[in-house]
Amino acid sequence: MKKYISKFHYLTQDLPNRSHAEQALIACGNGANWVQYRCMTKPDEELVNEINEIATICDDWGATLMVTNHYHLLEKVDAQGVHIEDMDADLVAIRKRIGGDKTIGASSTDIQRLLYVQQLGVVDYSGYGPFRHTDTKPNNKPLLGFEGYRELQKYHVEIPIIAVGGVQLDDVEHLLEAGVYGVAVSSAINLAVDPGNMVKEIYRKIY
Repeated sequence: MKKYISKFHYLTQDLPNRSHAEQALIACGNGANWVQYRCMTKPDEELVNEINEIATICDDWGATLMVTNHYHLLEKVDAQGVHIEDMDADLVAIRKRIGGDKTIGASSTDIQRLLYVQQLGVVDYSGYGPFRHTDTKPNNKPLLGFEGYRELQKYHVEIPIIAVGGVQLDDVEHLLEAGVYGVAVSSAINLAVDPGNMVKEIYRKIY
């Protein structure tokens, strides 16, 4: 059964002045229906506590919660799936471990990787990027720019593509015109003067 994939993915990040839970509450309270928790700096016990805190927020607002990379925690937390950034991860094995009901997203940085992820048949969507430079996570891969997404039209790509990496408000319409399914946004919201209003503005661009 084809799973629902939002066109707008909001990613939490490590911030000095706002917890992941506070970020999720701002996003959900202003309309976000897909939250991806991204934290690579804490031990499992802290991750479980924080993910479940965010899960309560997402449940209250009817939002989907995805966990970045930590698929081994899905048995302990109330999350709907996992996004795998690790290019060397065994996606087939991960699917077998977490079962068919959970959602899996996987990162791709070039067309060869994207087509490989698609042909595996176990991934529900792919985060494709980086679009431009971002400080949210280290990345030394070539920047795709708008042309990198237009190039996808030359290939048989059926899996939903989420543009990721430095996406700003003014980019959203152009990325959708380039043919992507949706966008993933982090710093554009988290570092905005009014994060809640930025969530709303991005939604207006998408819908």
